[in-house]
Amino acid sequence: MKRLVILGGGESGVGTALLGKQKGYEVFVSDKGEISKKYKKVLINNEINFEEKNHTESKILNADVVMKSPGIPDKVALVQKLIESSIPVMSEIEFASHFTDATIIGITGSNGKTTTTLLVHHILKKEGLNVGVAGNIGDSFAQQVAEQSYENYVLELSSFQLDGIEKFNSHIAIITNITPDHLDRYDYDFKKYVASKFRITKNQKATDYLIFDADDEAINNWLKENKTEAKLVPFSIERKLEYGAFLENNNIIININKDIITMPLSTLSVKGKHNTKNAMAATMAAQLLKVRKQTILESLEDFEGVEHRLENVAKIRGVEYINDSKATNVNAVFYALECMNKTTVWIVGGVDKGNDYNDLLPLVREKVKAIVCLGLDNDKIKNTFGNVVDIIVETAGAEEAVKVSHKLAEKGETVLLSPACASFDLFENYEDRGRKFKNAVRSL
Repeated sequence: MKRLVILGGGESGVGTALLGKQKGYEVFVSDKGEISKKYKKVLINNEINFEEKNHTESKILNADVVMKSPGIPDKVALVQKLIESSIPVMSEIEFASHFTDATIIGITGSNGKTTTTLLVHHILKKEGLNVGVAGNIGDSFAQQVAEQSYENYVLELSSFQLDGIEKFNSHIAIITNITPDHLDRYDYDFKKYVASKFRITKNQKATDYLIFDADDEAINNWLKENKTEAKLVPFSIERKLEYGAFLENNNIIININKDIITMPLSTLSVKGKHNTKNAMAATMAAQLLKVRKQTILESLEDFEGVEHRLENVAKIRGVEYINDSKATNVNAVFYALECMNKTTVWIVGGVDKGNDYNDLLPLVREKVKAIVCLGLDNDKIKNTFGNVVDIIVETAGAEEAVKVSHKLAEKGETVLLSPACASFDLFENYEDRGRKFKNAVRSL
């Protein structure tokens, strides 16, 4: 019996444990921290051995294969020991892919991947396809392979997940865009981060497709210097393309097979330039899977968008409150500010991942009247925007940030939570931050 050791007892770890057990592995889960009640219950009910608050090396270094959670960096001493012992270390995505023949639509990028993933899933489901959604969303891919066996999967893939793949392949891969993010995991080398995203096309063949943003400099540079077997399917909002998706007279035009689709921008349920691009990518993926035009058009009109991503919370005394807690990098905030058409009070801050805020200066100068900091260390924000914005206030929690913003904002203005940072200094995660913001707004 082969021994499968899993590092990390979260969503991907426990999903892999269930699949491993089902496939006849001897499974052991090890988590350096505490395993949450929810996951512990699953492990106990399924009689899977585990340990928490410790990694016992003797129980780990005897593995035949190791699945490590995407949150654990490769640099960790334990992972290095496994590699030196020639024990294969892979991601949950890689492990699960060995046990399914489903058609996979894999979606990566620095921003827009959640929206694009949910949009593709929404279209395929509406068409009546047997389809699951996983990766960074919902139940883990491994658990779904164990319990659901869908014919199609739409997977949102982070660079950390792609770092752990060897044979995994997406029939259709989408790269939404690439901007500096998580550089702390890539030795602050943007090229390494870009290479990591492009692992999504590493195993693609000539019968597979790579959908990408043709306006994105980092993507274009990689494609100039590297080869992929896949058929390239570009989209652009800046220029007309012979093949792919582009904008013309406020219509999205999609020309990738004989059947050209034309969609007025006004019919899209989610607004903003970035959502136009997400819609282009999702539509082309659906079309490549032979989804009917009518289904695509209806789906784009009734798609609900993503919680914590430019989510309208409430209008109080003429002030709009918008929750964009999912904006954990500068580029996401750039999109958010670009969408603001009213004077804005901007709530920003948290754990900085090596951000360069200079790109935001023109937008902040034009649209932001006050900055409310929501984090423990706000020096970088104060230094960057001190000369551009008259009012900068520091707060230590969602409730305080909302109260201060409420005082600063006047009728006809907007309060925008778009932090540009991770949330771990004051919150459990970006969802927790978004929910606390929404609760604070609703109790004003």
